[in-house]
Formats: sequence, structure tokens, C-alpha cells
Amino acid sequence: MRPVIKGMCKFESLKNGELDLVDIAFMNDALDVVADNEYLLNKERERKNK
Repeated sequence: MRPVIKGMCKFESLKNGELDLVDIAFMNDALDVVADNEYLLNKERERKNK
């Protein structure tokens, strides 16, 4: 559901088969990369502010 919540696709596209599991996996991977990058950026900012 993360791709839907983040606005990458519509729920209807999941239900009607327009998107398949590979599409969902790619979107989830991209969201994981964004989350990892944000985490690393925040850790670096914290390190520099100490």
C-alpha cells in the first residue's frame, strides 16, 4: 500500500490488474531507497551538529 499512500499509483490500478507485482516491487524498492537516503542524511546531519 505504500505506493498508493505515497501517490505513486492509484488503488484502482492495483485492483484492476493495470499494475502487476513487478510494478509494485519496483515502487517499493524506490521508496526504500528514498527512506534509506533520508535516514543516512539525517544521521550525517546529527553527526555534524555534535
